Amino acid sequence: MNTSNDNTNEMREEYDFSQGVRGKHYRAYRSGHTVQVTKADGTVEERHFTLEDGAVMLDPDLRSRFPDSESVNRALRSLAVHS
Repeated sequence: MNTSNDNTNEMREEYDFSQGVRGKHYRAYRSGHTVQVTKADGTVEERHFTLEDGAVMLDPDLRSRFPDSESVNRALRSLAVHS
């Protein structure tokens, strides 16, 4: 395996996302998802994940305008002051 960092931003040839659909699992992920982990001894552990209390997930069309927590908080504070 090549451990060189020269191609860290390059997509490998074997990865083909040409038929991918952006946001296909978005709604299901927001409502929570279950992961089954198969352990070395053959047992299966099931884990359920949801957003942490207080966490907010932005819709895809807002992510470019609000790339981080600081930008979201700044916008919400300006709305809160004017309401």
